[in-house]
Amino acid sequence: MKISVVIPAYNEEKLIAATLRSIDAARSAFATLGWESEVIVCDNNSADRTAEMARDAGATVVFEPINQIARARNTGSRAATGDWLIFVDADSQPSSALFAEVAAQIQLGDVLAGGSTVKLDDDDFWYNFWAGTWNCLSRLRRYMAGSFIFCDMAAFREVGGFGEELFVAEELELSLKLKKLARQKGKKIVVLHRHPLMTSARKAHLYSMREHIWFLAKTAMQGGRNLKRRDACPVWYDGRR
Repeated sequence: MKISVVIPAYNEEKLIAATLRSIDAARSAFATLGWESEVIVCDNNSADRTAEMARDAGATVVFEPINQIARARNTGSRAATGDWLIFVDADSQPSSALFAEVAAQIQLGDVLAGGSTVKLDDDDFWYNFWAGTWNCLSRLRRYMAGSFIFCDMAAFREVGGFGEELFVAEELELSLKLKKLARQKGKKIVVLHRHPLMTSARKAHLYSMREHIWFLAKTAMQGGRNLKRRDACPVWYDGRR
């Protein structure tokens, strides 16, 4: 068995080193089972030292010139040689316990893909409230947060990967496609919760609550059409770090 960890990264020199250290430590869960693993960072046209720092940390670095999260993840996946993919965001730090739980799900043989609940590295009440709300929805509907997705490589390719027409919410579309495929194959999608993914709350500090609410309101008013335009998704693409 071989696991490919894919990390999309755009101007992440502040956080990429810590993320890669956590992933390197977490991979011990796979080594204990005798499984191989690799780490692939997709440099999504960064203007800083992201690619250099990833190489220095021992990751394989590939380049995607079009600044789009879905494209970066797909480009990283094309360089992967594993039987299973794990997508981790560049501002998140998975634990060895989380990777061990992923391995246990893979060993069961009836899981096609899965995600994890998230825990913010900040104690802000309102942002933790919204994170908790997302976690409940994620577990109830089996929606996978983009910050952590594991998936059978063959299944990922069969559904065509992440939809590149979307600049935001591509993980929700992937969740729907994989849920449909899982039903066809008699398998399941799981959302792990015993060892939540630690992820950065930086957007809570870089953007106001008003900005977040206004984006959600526009998405509702436009029926999601804004999700197909980079300029309409500033929280993800305006470069604030």
